[in-house]
Amino acid sequence: MRLRRAAVALAALGALAGVSLPAHANAPDVFGVGSRETAMGNAVAADVRGVSANYYNPAALVRSPALELSLGYFHASHDLEINGRDTGVDPVKGITGGFVVPGRLLGVPFAFGLGIHLPDDRISRVRSLRQEQPRWELYDNRNQRLFFAANLAIQPLPWLQIGGGLSFMASTRGRLDISGSANIFHSDDSQLRHEVDADLAAVRYPQAGMRVELSERVALAAVYRGQFKLALDLHARIAGDISQITTALLDLETHSINNFLPQQGVLGASWLVTRDLRATFDATWINWSAYESPVARLGIIVDIPPPAGGWPASITPPTNPSPTKVAALRLHDRVVPHLGCEWRAFSTPKLEGFLRGGYEVAKSPFEAQTGLTNFVDRDRHTVSFGIGTTVHHLAREVPGSLSIDAHLQWSELVNATTLKSDPSDLVGDYTARGRIIAVGVSTTFAFDGAKR
Repeated sequence: MRLRRAAVALAALGALAGVSLPAHANAPDVFGVGSRETAMGNAVAADVRGVSANYYNPAALVRSPALELSLGYFHASHDLEINGRDTGVDPVKGITGGFVVPGRLLGVPFAFGLGIHLPDDRISRVRSLRQEQPRWELYDNRNQRLFFAANLAIQPLPWLQIGGGLSFMASTRGRLDISGSANIFHSDDSQLRHEVDADLAAVRYPQAGMRVELSERVALAAVYRGQFKLALDLHARIAGDISQITTALLDLETHSINNFLPQQGVLGASWLVTRDLRATFDATWINWSAYESPVARLGIIVDIPPPAGGWPASITPPTNPSPTKVAALRLHDRVVPHLGCEWRAFSTPKLEGFLRGGYEVAKSPFEAQTGLTNFVDRDRHTVSFGIGTTVHHLAREVPGSLSIDAHLQWSELVNATTLKSDPSDLVGDYTARGRIIAVGVSTTFAFDGAKR
């Protein structure tokens, strides 16, 4: 049984040869952060404030006049099909939250903020798929990640806010060692020892933003988010004696990019059309052409010296396998437009109510998958809706305001057929379409009762 378990472990690691690991982004890039911002189509670089600014524009943290705390939850379900069959992409769900602490330093307003996305079923996840197997490259396994951001913002001039900081993601690395003796004639007599070591490592990338108030009604913004990649490194070493006939050494290393997010640049604008109606627009440039292939690179050494007298004619010892052939993966840079609006439906000294809506369209960055690879993606159209209310002056003992916001986000991935250039392709032509539905709610408490 021990020999069998060792063989299973070795097979699992060896299967990484010729395997690709889904390389994706993080939850905020697809589903947004905070119900208000998501409901407005994520078009809030020039309008965001509070905890959500940790993602959309760190400069806007300084817009919070006093301590703010936020906590929310969202759930996104996938209905992604290839040839009419569901591909089993897991739902994404988790907790979002954080805080903003403002202050003054030498008369200059500043603010420090923390934001977090915490999946409620796992901190990090890896799935292994061959590059030939069709999969939704930008969605499958995409958001099973812990996301954490820390930022600092200042307001050196009444009309200028500047901020920046670091975001953190979790990367994975692991090691498997097996040693001992294996009896190929009587497996129960095998004496094998194994040691498994795996851990998460933090990967950091920068972000920065600026917000300019042209007037009380119009604001502009610019945001930069740095590139990051999460590497998955695995090492397996098996050494020992085989039935006292010879010794064996197998040393295997794999390196792959388990999560890659290209750098982004955002230009945004916000316009207070009337006292109660706000319109927003963002244009996000994504450097998809820098995308790195997720296919694992494999290095393996097999050393089994022949026994005295050489190998019997019936036995062919294993040799080092040929390296994995990694097919070229080409993507194109894209500009994703976002539109949003917010209407204050009613306002009293005690209570305010809001209705929100948004739209964004993202053209697929992938070239047509006519060759060996099958990284499936489609153009995505997303509409979003939301409601919110803010209660001011909750109690004399706790001066402040409580905001409760909810949103619905609906994404449609265009139905299209991929045609293979080789009629003998093992996968062949396929049709893919998809739908993603996300809902969420968030609450924010501002200790000074400041209005939005």
